[in-house]
Amino acid sequence: MTINCVWEHNGNDTLLYAVDHVGAYTRGESLGIAMAKMPDEIASYCKWRRESVAGDMKVTIVEEKSSELNICDADSDVLFESETAPLSSKEYKRLKVLALRSARDFLTLYESVPDKSATAAPERKTFYGSVPRTADEMYEHTKNVNGYYFSEIGVDADNGGDIYDCRMRGFAALESKSDYLQNAVIYGSYGERWSLRKVLRRFIWHDRIHAKAMFRMAIKVFGAENVLNPFCF
Repeated sequence: MTINCVWEHNGNDTLLYAVDHVGAYTRGESLGIAMAKMPDEIASYCKWRRESVAGDMKVTIVEEKSSELNICDADSDVLFESETAPLSSKEYKRLKVLALRSARDFLTLYESVPDKSATAAPERKTFYGSVPRTADEMYEHTKNVNGYYFSEIGVDADNGGDIYDCRMRGFAALESKSDYLQNAVIYGSYGERWSLRKVLRRFIWHDRIHAKAMFRMAIKVFGAENVLNPFCF
């Protein structure tokens, strides 16, 4: 099985994205470290999607983006070449279902954490401020990109309610636009290029980043037997 990847990097710091497994990613201090992590990430991702996992995996770089962002903190602005093509209704529905499932599973994980104000993580600063440390902080941070992501492609959305409900409302607002499947490439904040395909990937990717952090923190504090793992990490 070949895992086609987009490599975004700043010097040696690497974010590696699996093109055909939307939202799957690895990070590393070098490309080699990130590539070595990818088979486990794909195995976890396929288990989450209830798909079979190939035995042998070969990681191939199909696109590269050099960045000035803080890649080590998962600051990303890459738009894949494959994210610029129009969507069919069938493909959009498939990706929408996946993005909503990701939101639902994130909510399930969050609700299973016994004490949402507990943490075992040290305080750390990144480009967007303090890193979320508690389940409450991780959940609010992850939920509250909803309005931002949709606004980057000209859709008026909000962050009210839970992560699943506000994402659902965002998709409803998107679908009220007659041309949304054209997947226009739009220059959003800070000159970053966005498309609907990118928004769909970013939701799943961002959920996975903070779901991994929340799950690891929670099992460290409460034990794996006391926390649900809907993402199959």
